[in-house]
Amino acid sequence: MPAIRRSTAAAVAVAALLAVTATGCGPSDDKAAAPGSSAAADQKGPGDGGLKLPKGMPTSIDGLKKWKDGGWNDWGDWARKASDFANPIIKDHWKADRLAKAKAAPEIGVNATGAGSGSASDPEPRPVTAEQVARPYHQHMAPVGKIFFDSPKGPMVCSGTIVEDPAHPGKSNLVWTAGHCVHSGKQGGWMRNIVFVPSYNDNGVPMNQVGATPAQQVTPYGRFWADWITTSGEWINMGSEETGNGGSAYDFAVLHVKPENGSGKSLQETVGAAAQVWFNAPSADGISSLDAFGYPAAPPYDGARMMNCPARPGRLVMQQGTPAMHRIGCTMTGGTSGGGWFVNRGGKLTLVSNTSISSNAHTWLAGPHLGPEAQRVFDGISRKFAGQ
Repeated sequence: MPAIRRSTAAAVAVAALLAVTATGCGPSDDKAAAPGSSAAADQKGPGDGGLKLPKGMPTSIDGLKKWKDGGWNDWGDWARKASDFANPIIKDHWKADRLAKAKAAPEIGVNATGAGSGSASDPEPRPVTAEQVARPYHQHMAPVGKIFFDSPKGPMVCSGTIVEDPAHPGKSNLVWTAGHCVHSGKQGGWMRNIVFVPSYNDNGVPMNQVGATPAQQVTPYGRFWADWITTSGEWINMGSEETGNGGSAYDFAVLHVKPENGSGKSLQETVGAAAQVWFNAPSADGISSLDAFGYPAAPPYDGARMMNCPARPGRLVMQQGTPAMHRIGCTMTGGTSGGGWFVNRGGKLTLVSNTSISSNAHTWLAGPHLGPEAQRVFDGISRKFAGQ
């Protein structure tokens, strides 16, 4: 199917920015919330030797197989603390066929009548029909990709974006996504086997063909495993995967990644592009237009194609005392979670939010305003790897 032409000047400008830069193919515990919470994921797997693994981590090949297939869900309190988190590289765990089987992350849906009823929220926006992004993706929106992870309900998928790292100009290994794509919030813990695949399914073949498609098209830049994750203490202590609440205003996360194949190049060098992050940008009513990107995987979509909703944002307050979120009309569904919302700032692709929640009817999406809490999360992970 031919790509659908993007209909707004802002959308065209966003795509043009990447067309010229792409280069081809701990968490807090149950105590009070912290401004930002990190998890170490650099423990070595069985056979690697050296570092001590979390309690209960299998040390045999048979044990590892059971663990990677979901046995980790039997770990006591489901790895809520940083000391219990592990994300060792398991080569070929995420082959093309398993990538294709990953389902949309649990959708955080909100009834339209239960959201934004206060005076601080703007009226519910009209639906905007999502459009297909031009292919191949590496020529048009290279920093966007899919995040795959194992959850208690099986393999799942979100969306994510490569973002610039001020500590490593031009050599970033940072990926922006939603908090609920890596941690289940107040009722759960960290996900497992978390990887990022930039420009996933580069040519947008139907999902029922992905398993038989050459790897260089499905994972054109390879797979990148998270070796450190930072999300907000507010999300960990307040967030809910079942329904939007005050924690949704802090539903963001940053991954530091490394290549599965051991390449010495950074993620940004490998892909050739990254987006800036604009912290403390104007509130939604001060932004004239933006573009939300992601890989919707829940019906009527199948997760095979990158989509975009160009829209003008409004404000949505989920709970008194929490920051107003951005809300746009958009028909994208689950799997879009974590996908970046962009503006053109000074001629550069700039991220101002990420998909967090949607209406149950899939008529709108909402994402957090990236204020001081988000900047603390980002600055913390950037500083951690500044000397590496």
